[in-house]
Amino acid sequence: MYFILSKLLLFLINPIYWILVLLLIAAFTKRAKLRRCTAIAGAVMLLLFSNAWLFNIVARSWEYRAVKLPDSARYSCAIVLGGFVSTSDGKEGHFNESFDRFFQGVKLYRAGKASHVLVTGGSSLLLPNGFSEGEWTRGQMKRFGVPDSAVLIEGKARNTMENAKLSAVVLQQKGLKPPYLLVTSANHMRRSVMIFKKNNIDVQPYPSNIQTVKIGWPVFSDIIPEPYIIMAWGGFLKELIGYGVNRFMK
Repeated sequence: MYFILSKLLLFLINPIYWILVLLLIAAFTKRAKLRRCTAIAGAVMLLLFSNAWLFNIVARSWEYRAVKLPDSARYSCAIVLGGFVSTSDGKEGHFNESFDRFFQGVKLYRAGKASHVLVTGGSSLLLPNGFSEGEWTRGQMKRFGVPDSAVLIEGKARNTMENAKLSAVVLQQKGLKPPYLLVTSANHMRRSVMIFKKNNIDVQPYPSNIQTVKIGWPVFSDIIPEPYIIMAWGGFLKELIGYGVNRFMK
């Protein structure tokens, strides 16, 4: 039930739908005052939520910064959260915009920082299409120089809570000792660390997919509306609300 509700929430919290509803009301209502108010509100929200500079200010305070590990640091396992694979036909996979999670996991192994890489995550679709992200990822790991003996796959988790619970089982079965490196997107890291620690898993954050940069005074290009920023707000709000919900869940 929680999984289904989280998918519905993802739809409701995306600003693009708020803007669309306001503009549709403005287009079809016969009440002049309501038309004016919703048109202005929709236009203002469109300008605010497509502003890259404003998004950078807000999101940077939330994202984890890049981590440089000490030369002597060694870990038994890097836990890589899935979600970096997409498929259009349920048969062939391809990397998506979260590919950096995979890349950082490979890099940690090849640099000798982690002796194993645990990739956790199954299908996040409401109606699974039969594609196995885990087995596809195992093949890609091998292509990038990580041997089968160092790759652990947990292919059932559908969300971050299940990532933590099911990863704990795999780590215990393999006898891998903490602390572990936790690899996920920078905007997802704060919630992930909280959930893993609530499940008594000692993790060291190692963020990937860092979206924001050091903030300065805006230049003209920063205030030009950018459509992709609206979608980025959707991801940010998802993490913010998810963090609040998970914080008070047992």
